[in-house]
Amino acid sequence: MNSDQNRIHAVPTNIITGFLGVGKTSAILHLLKSKPEDERWAVLVNEFGEIGVDGSLFEGQHPNEEGIFIREVPGGCMCCAAGLPMQIALNQLLAKARPDRLLIEPTGLGHPQEVLQVLSAEHYQEILSLQKTLTLVDARKLADPRYTGHETFNQQIAIADIIIGNKLDLYQDEDKARLIAYVKQRGQPHTRVLCTQHGKVELSVLQGPSAGLPPQSHHHHGHQTKPLAANIPMPECGFLKAENEGEGFRSVGWRFSPDKVFNHQKLFSFLAGLQVERMKAVFITDEGVFGYNLTADALTEIELDDCLESRIEMISENLNDLLEDQLLACATA
Repeated sequence: MNSDQNRIHAVPTNIITGFLGVGKTSAILHLLKSKPEDERWAVLVNEFGEIGVDGSLFEGQHPNEEGIFIREVPGGCMCCAAGLPMQIALNQLLAKARPDRLLIEPTGLGHPQEVLQVLSAEHYQEILSLQKTLTLVDARKLADPRYTGHETFNQQIAIADIIIGNKLDLYQDEDKARLIAYVKQRGQPHTRVLCTQHGKVELSVLQGPSAGLPPQSHHHHGHQTKPLAANIPMPECGFLKAENEGEGFRSVGWRFSPDKVFNHQKLFSFLAGLQVERMKAVFITDEGVFGYNLTADALTEIELDDCLESRIEMISENLNDLLEDQLLACATA
């Protein structure tokens, strides 16, 4: 790619961030449905857990033939992923997709300011054109000090060009006014507030240059050196488990070999009964391949075209030690 003709130049790039369970993935899926048919889009996803589920959820609904290319960077705090692993994944994604637009979704527990720093670095200044940074917020959470007192939650608001108040259909009368007041206090002077439901975001909100970084607050975090569970060969037992911890939360996840098929009915009952902050999964079941998404509001299930293997990731402040046995009990004999 030495010639000017092959050079990747000024790819419109948006960061779409927000805390756990706010609907980032739903918003991106909605935007992908609105993608102009003649354009190629790339999506770089980071997850707090090491297993990596979002990539399978996206690919199960949007194969490459539709001009959509997905790359995942699992494994914790986005400031870690925003180092070399993120840059390698981003460079490979850009080379493969040669996109007309790039969407980047940091984990809900990641620090988007570090991601913006990487994307603003000299290396990417000609390659990427940073456009609006979107932060999704569930305005109901502004009554909960676990959110308003969390550094990451406040940084996500501080870096936004546009705040999307998602889940509008679940708000009380005062929630929207509380969100506007909080953004005025914590956001940048130019930040706009829009409200929606089910992650329905118009394509037009992506367009226009980002105002860039707000005043810096530095975050220090130990970078992991162990191999990610998403990349480890499957052991003979047919499954592996991985855990992560940080920002006041724990994650636990499992990968299962593709020949392990789950009972759809048992699995749904198990997932519906989980008491966790967040759960995402893709499963090969006796009734087809399904993707799952659990928040404090609901468990949703969607049928997927395919997936390479079953994967599940849970995030909570406390996690039950019996989860593995309960999951394996959902597998067919």
